[in-house]
Amino acid sequence: MNWDLTYLFPSIEDFEQSYHKTIEIIKKLGSYKGRLSDEASFVEYYTLQKEIQVIGLPVYQYASLLSDLNKKNQDNAAILQKVHIAFATLSQAVSFEEPELIILGKEKVLNFVNNHIELAEYKFGFEKLFRRQEHILDDQSEALLSNFNQIRLSGKDLYSSLSVADIEHGDVMLENGEIVTITDSNYRAYIQKSESAEERKEIFESVFSYYETHKNTYASIYKTVLEADLATMKSRKYTSCLESYLFNNQIPVDVYFSLTTVARQNTSSIKKYLQIRKDFLGLDEIHTYDRFLDLVKTNKEYEFEDAKQLFFASIKHFPVDFQEKAFEVLRDGFVDVYEAEGKRTGAYSSSMPNLHPFILLNYSKTLGDVFTVAHEAGHSMHSMYAAQAQPANLQNYTIFVAEVASTFNEHNLLDYIIKESDASKDEKIALLQRAIDDILSTFYRQTLFAIFELEAHKLVENKQPITADALSKIMIGLYEEFYGIDIRKEDMKQYVWAYVPHFFYTPFYVYQYATSFAASLKIYENVKANKDGAFEGYINLLKSGGSDYPIEQLKRAGVDLTTKDAFFAVANRLEELVNQLEIEIQIQ
Repeated sequence: MNWDLTYLFPSIEDFEQSYHKTIEIIKKLGSYKGRLSDEASFVEYYTLQKEIQVIGLPVYQYASLLSDLNKKNQDNAAILQKVHIAFATLSQAVSFEEPELIILGKEKVLNFVNNHIELAEYKFGFEKLFRRQEHILDDQSEALLSNFNQIRLSGKDLYSSLSVADIEHGDVMLENGEIVTITDSNYRAYIQKSESAEERKEIFESVFSYYETHKNTYASIYKTVLEADLATMKSRKYTSCLESYLFNNQIPVDVYFSLTTVARQNTSSIKKYLQIRKDFLGLDEIHTYDRFLDLVKTNKEYEFEDAKQLFFASIKHFPVDFQEKAFEVLRDGFVDVYEAEGKRTGAYSSSMPNLHPFILLNYSKTLGDVFTVAHEAGHSMHSMYAAQAQPANLQNYTIFVAEVASTFNEHNLLDYIIKESDASKDEKIALLQRAIDDILSTFYRQTLFAIFELEAHKLVENKQPITADALSKIMIGLYEEFYGIDIRKEDMKQYVWAYVPHFFYTPFYVYQYATSFAASLKIYENVKANKDGAFEGYINLLKSGGSDYPIEQLKRAGVDLTTKDAFFAVANRLEELVNQLEIEIQIQ
């Protein structure tokens, strides 16, 4: 039930040896400044880059995973910090690379690659480089920017310290007299089980009061993130912060705006669903945290082994290779299952080229946790397929396609649970709720957050103040628009922007949950309908890793996100499900 990090390094001494080798390679890489025009030096330099992948990336992963197991452990924090410093030094050491390649020119660089088959995996990266040539600065300017890289990333580290390492969890006395410690990981489960509006409010406030108390600190931290993005945008001559994040993977900004436009124009089904919930549950007033309440009550808990077996059963109709990868990614030693003191919240899959992926969970035995297992397994399976088909340098798929495999597994698991059981009325209601809630949380909620990010970046681009009030004002307006809920009535909910780590860790990330959800739904529907070549196209998408631009990868898998069709399909699917739910709850 825990990670076995000896897979990466048998001992801390072995880790230290690889760490010092990484430092040596970084120093060697820096010595090639001014030498890339020589073909022999060019080959040597990129051979060393491969060594960093083999030796250095496991070092980074080990330090990161070790830290996530206990953010309160200062020794682990020190290990991660020194690794962060090493990779910041790497960035500085190779800052000459792109300007030198630009001077060499595309023709000469690709000739070098064509002359050496061992460098073939770098070709796509070089083509991407020359595409963004206008945004690459001269050698001196690149070196100057790299010197500020550690400072630029300080917002992420500060957020982690405040939200994980130093966070203070509150205790709540439940109406049954039990005193429980409420955390970011377990508060949903306690709200879900609660039958008292006052108790639910107290549980919610136990979590969000921390963000209210530290709202100004969070706003200051987010200001550093926004200003760092602005500085990068201006230095590299992009027209907006949004473009600076989308350009490298050739994602048209129109995709972003099409997504947000379709979501904003199709919120009536959300409001209808919330009204159905309010009436069915007999609530005096609907609150955002009431979304965790089940329409039908069940005390059923799912052990981790139950979750795995449900997932495995759901994929029995897929090819053996697909099933074997599912078994492998959930093998003992590669999944850290339960919540622990100091452990990073949430769930993720962590992978490095040619290494077995690791999955982090904070499993609390709910049906939602069962779907999380399938979700994270999808990420890890994606990584294994990419490792099977691509060289190390082309295995890392973009964030834009990252959520396709994970949500594909969720679509399939939901269908399995509905079809393979003799579902009662209550079970049908529960499963419809699950399907609807998936669309709301993965497509609509993430799109709402995507609009928030865009509006927050506009503030800094337009030289407007970045304050807790300014950020909350954006969020208040969006919740009213999407849900018809005034979150000011919940006092602390308006600080939800401080609660969302992606804003601080990975700007302009969350919209890709929505685009991936739309893409995976389309792919899954094609597979379910036995459309000719659909499953093969899906597996080829997973195998393609990072070998092409994501929009093109998805087109080959049967989805074109440059049109609005896939986004409208999600909105239509939500309308169908809400109408079906309305019928089910009216059946006597």
